[in-house]
Amino acid sequence: MNKNDIAKIFEGIHRQHVVVVGDVMLDNYWWGEVERISPEAPVPIVALKRRESRLGGAANVALNCRTLGAEVTLASVLGDDSDGKILTQLANEAGINTDLLLYSRNRATTTKTRVISRNQQMMRLDNEMNDELYVDEEHPFIDMVLRYLQRVKPDVLIFEDYNKGVLKENVIKRITAHCREIGIIVAVDPKKKNFLTYQDVTIFKPNLIEVREGLHVNLPEINTKELDKIHEKLKESLQHEVTFITLSEKGVYYNNSASSSIIPTHIRNISDVSGAGDTVIATASLVYAITKDAGLMAEISNIAGGLVCEEVGVVPIRKELLEKECERLLA
Repeated sequence: MNKNDIAKIFEGIHRQHVVVVGDVMLDNYWWGEVERISPEAPVPIVALKRRESRLGGAANVALNCRTLGAEVTLASVLGDDSDGKILTQLANEAGINTDLLLYSRNRATTTKTRVISRNQQMMRLDNEMNDELYVDEEHPFIDMVLRYLQRVKPDVLIFEDYNKGVLKENVIKRITAHCREIGIIVAVDPKKKNFLTYQDVTIFKPNLIEVREGLHVNLPEINTKELDKIHEKLKESLQHEVTFITLSEKGVYYNNSASSSIIPTHIRNISDVSGAGDTVIATASLVYAITKDAGLMAEISNIAGGLVCEEVGVVPIRKELLEKECERLLA
């Protein structure tokens, strides 16, 4: 590849429209300093200096797509509560279309509050419910999304599954079937519960833990030969097009049934791996939509995932930084 080829890919992202469907979260960060231990219990006292809220889960995937330059619509069911309002406001401020957010009095908006001192996470407080959508939420949500897909016909749909209940089997199957019918690329970041429900998708992107849990396999050796076997096993159940597995510090693996490879990670100063998977699925989906090249998709999204690990907390990829790094490493 040369710099012109890379530039064309990043220019092409601006013409892509992505719909992200899944479990949204609000990531709260409480930053402070520890100077003493509590007299009430052997725990540190954190003197809070700053609070910040960021988009998490499927909303972070949407934010990554947006910061890369794509048009983005976010689809989810969240709580009709103050956290849900904050999340919606943050999405709107980021330029993400929130027309497909459904608010439910039966649910709480998932929040994760991280207490951080001197760039070290000391504690995380989670407020969430993992119940599946009720029928009176499920059917309006499906109908709303299908009508939108039929009317707008976006280029890519990403399922971002965090096992929080939005992506029920019926939601997954009906939306996937409609995407295939009208020619929309479908990418999936799965979790254990619905692992083998995502049939007939374009890109299936689990990590190693999810592969082991979802297929009930050991995978003692991480090499191309063993991962090729995993691809074949997945293909038998899912009939998907591209297997894309993130391998943590070992890099990423892809297989499109014509070629396969492990792409090693690039040496980084790792600060925080939170949100790296969100960045990888967002980048991979957009690059594949433009190029239809699984190898190039894996190369660029591998670089993107490494870059966000250098930041503290859940942060989106910066397009200019990623493009510059791709030029350095791939051109």
